[in-house]
Amino acid sequence: MKTLLTHRLSQSEIMQLCASTQGEHNDNLKEELYQLTLDADRRVATNALWVFTHFSAVDNEWLYAKHDQLIDRCLKEKDTTKLRLMLNLLLRQPYTEEAIRTDFIDFCLTRLADTKSPYAVRAQCIKLAYVQMRYWPELLNELCQTLEMISCEHLSPGLRSAWRQVMKRIQNDNRDK
Repeated sequence: MKTLLTHRLSQSEIMQLCASTQGEHNDNLKEELYQLTLDADRRVATNALWVFTHFSAVDNEWLYAKHDQLIDRCLKEKDTTKLRLMLNLLLRQPYTEEAIRTDFIDFCLTRLADTKSPYAVRAQCIKLAYVQMRYWPELLNELCQTLEMISCEHLSPGLRSAWRQVMKRIQNDNRDK
């Protein structure tokens, strides 16, 4: 598997890797692929993460057990591509009121307001902040204030879209209460 991940992957190669790891009977291959996300070779690690972003919803559930590990990795990651891919994987995971991590909420709030962070990372952090903070009105108010603060700056179309989506959800949440 590592050999395949050492070069630029085509769409058919990604689909081939997804197919070869699908189903519970291939959990050992999913684990092998996950371990390759930690590889010292940046290309191998990013390609392995890229493959996970193409997993079906059912196979993606396997990653739920890696939730805290992915968050820990995001908190330390310096490589923007790896960070963006891991945030993408975390966006596909469920967030419950009981299992919220305040360090990750702080990370998301800091990153979404950081004008030096790439737009994609900021947009993902807006969405991740919302899915974590939606359970508490006081935290939603904090998120809303942070989003209002960044609305004054020039936002890329993708960042503006994430901003609008989350603001609409917050307004709907407030209306439902």
